[in-house]
Amino acid sequence: MINITYLIVQIIVVIAIAPLVNGIIKKIKALSQKRKGAPILQLYYDLYKLLKKDTVVSDTTSWIFKAAPYIVFTSSLVAAMLVPVTTMLDPIWLAGDLILMVYLLALGRFFMMLAGLDAASTFGGMGASREAMISSLIEPSILVSLITVGLTAGSTSSYQIMEYMKYVDTPLIRPVYFMAFIALFIVTIAETARIPVDDPSTHLELTMVHEAMLLEYSGRGLALMELGASIKQLTFITLLANIFIPHDQLILISGVGAVVLSVLIYVIKIVFISILIAVAEVSTVKLRLFSIPNIAALAFILSFIGFMQYFVLGR
Repeated sequence: MINITYLIVQIIVVIAIAPLVNGIIKKIKALSQKRKGAPILQLYYDLYKLLKKDTVVSDTTSWIFKAAPYIVFTSSLVAAMLVPVTTMLDPIWLAGDLILMVYLLALGRFFMMLAGLDAASTFGGMGASREAMISSLIEPSILVSLITVGLTAGSTSSYQIMEYMKYVDTPLIRPVYFMAFIALFIVTIAETARIPVDDPSTHLELTMVHEAMLLEYSGRGLALMELGASIKQLTFITLLANIFIPHDQLILISGVGAVVLSVLIYVIKIVFISILIAVAEVSTVKLRLFSIPNIAALAFILSFIGFMQYFVLGR
């Protein structure tokens, strides 16, 4: 039976918090450059403005171009439903839902690449081919990292893993979890089109990946694409926050107050990890396209070392 309360809380929190992450990252980057920068809530204003605008569609496109924004948004939102923001409510969970989450996000990426090709734009095709390369390089790291954590918990369900991690004392001081955390942190940067893998704020043809596939979109389609990307980013950050920095075991009260307090602590963790991502962006530069396999290899090596440490040292 589906817990309707969980669904309502999860959807509200995910959609409300997802655009905030981009605002925090942009604000930290602006402050590091001694600029005031855009308001933290700027993406909310942009999404509202885009939803009110008309959509312009090229005559060369097919149904794929029109359907892609809805598929990207829906697949990201459904994937986010499988990663609970709090374990205080009984969420949707099943054996292997982390694997399902990865491939739901891959479904959205697939249609985004098709839409980039569908518009017959040079930039769209270039961005789609680069996205395919990056995703194929980074996907093994995602799976090995999640399977490593799943082995320690005896499950590949995100809810079961988070329940198990509540009873692990300070996970990040343990080699297995530390390696998996660093690998997933690199994966988060790569999967969400952030520096040093991609730069979401540029429109230079030699550096665009994610943005190149969105150039032909406007209005509601662009809003759904942007919101879907933000939800995907939040999903990966939620994995980092709730698996490696568990907090529900610290809440001693029960009922509605416990759920509200848990969500507030969750938001604080999301802000903290967003700041870490911003610091990582400020401290690095955009890599050349042919250097991206090196960072993908680093993520895979770290995740595989964590995997081997599980068999040598245990958790």
